[in-house]
Amino acid sequence: MTSLLDSIRVVELTEALAGPYCAMLLGDLGADVIKVERREVGDQSRGWGPPFVGHQSAYFLASNRNKRSLTLDFDRGRGQEILHRLLASADVFLINNPSLESLRRRGLDPETLCAKYPRLICCSISGYGLVSPKAGLPGYDIIAQAEAGLMSFTGEPEGEPMRYPVAIADMTCGIYSALGITAALYGREKSGRGQYLDMALFDSQLTWLINIGSNFLNAQQLPERWGNAHPSIVPYQVFRGSDGRHFVVGVGTEPLWKRFVQLLAMEKSLGCDPRFDSNQLRITNRGELIPAVQAIFDSDSSEAWVKRFAAAEIPAATIQTVPEALTDAQTVARGLIVELEHPVLGAVRSIANPIRLSSTPVSYRLPPPFLGEHTTQILSELSYSFEEIEKAREECAI
Repeated sequence: MTSLLDSIRVVELTEALAGPYCAMLLGDLGADVIKVERREVGDQSRGWGPPFVGHQSAYFLASNRNKRSLTLDFDRGRGQEILHRLLASADVFLINNPSLESLRRRGLDPETLCAKYPRLICCSISGYGLVSPKAGLPGYDIIAQAEAGLMSFTGEPEGEPMRYPVAIADMTCGIYSALGITAALYGREKSGRGQYLDMALFDSQLTWLINIGSNFLNAQQLPERWGNAHPSIVPYQVFRGSDGRHFVVGVGTEPLWKRFVQLLAMEKSLGCDPRFDSNQLRITNRGELIPAVQAIFDSDSSEAWVKRFAAAEIPAATIQTVPEALTDAQTVARGLIVELEHPVLGAVRSIANPIRLSSTPVSYRLPPPFLGEHTTQILSELSYSFEEIEKAREECAI
């Protein structure tokens, strides 16, 4: 069975998470992804541990399947020649050097690449974009989360600003980049020409403001820090059962509210109380409502409550641990864990690609590569002879 991008070659010259994650998504869709890495050290995430599996960091294993690794020093003459021969064979080029001046010195800037390889889709991923007041500054996920306003309203009301514990700015930028690249590939089918994408962690993270941004832009309303509660829906938050375990309930409509108070056998109390007669009133009076609801939940376990909510078709769920989520029947049924055989590590598992295509499904072909594992193979495909490859190795170009 063919994959959508099985005729597409992606050259990935990125590190950490945003670029590698983007390239992995394209690889899952069938693209031939060649990961160009620094000699001897490779992608910085190879060293991000513990935990390590053998000599491989679990972090690196998470975002580098379906790739081949080529080590290259493209600041050396022969290394630069190899990179450009590789680009001549490519459809997509991913790079995360934040400095436009540095790219120009290496002939990897937008103008040069678009002129030299008119069908190439070039995608730059950086903290702030190549042209902006902060262009060239280093960008990490925590910086984007801080500057895009997200941390200001994340956390408990009396607590400090809170970083989301997963690199959401990196992942979001990676996803948007993959979306932009696939759109550009489709555009190339119509125009015959590639184009340059200037992607930034800050830009991608700012999109997470979504309704919060609209509240300010259109109504000048500033967000507050609500912890696990919702600013616009009540009740919609974390509660605790008698066993001490936490669960969540989302009562987002008035019909759900009526079923909610019926399930709690509170039709003649909470259900008739004018303070809670609408969602707007429940927001105003959440300080009285939530403790009353929690007092009822104290009478039974979280599991019992979640089962009752399911029977009443009220959205609710137990807060699962990571092991519980990864072994959940839903996870298993949807095939959300990928297992690939690694030549040294044995079975290597990762989170599956969530895209579901009926005719051209994603595919999992290659485990995360060792540093430089495919250097000789790739250079041979580029018509370098054995002698030329050995010469490049002697010159420390590869």
